[in-house]
Amino acid sequence: MEGEKDILYVRRDKDGAVTLYVDEDWAVERGVDPSQLVKIEIPRELYANGTVQQLREYAATCLESLDESNRSS
Repeated sequence: MEGEKDILYVRRDKDGAVTLYVDEDWAVERGVDPSQLVKIEIPRELYANGTVQQLREYAATCLESLDESNRSS
């Protein structure tokens, strides 16, 4: 079905790097504060067939869009 999405939890590090997590529990197990995570919907095709770098770039673009919309609010 076209338009289906998968979820990743994303955290932007202080150095600007984007770290991806499959779910909140997995992130917490690795010492991440859940309040630092942003839930991002990833297109199914990208999730299934994209590289980790492509996923990071997509997530970074989403985070930038969220930052811009928060600044303009």
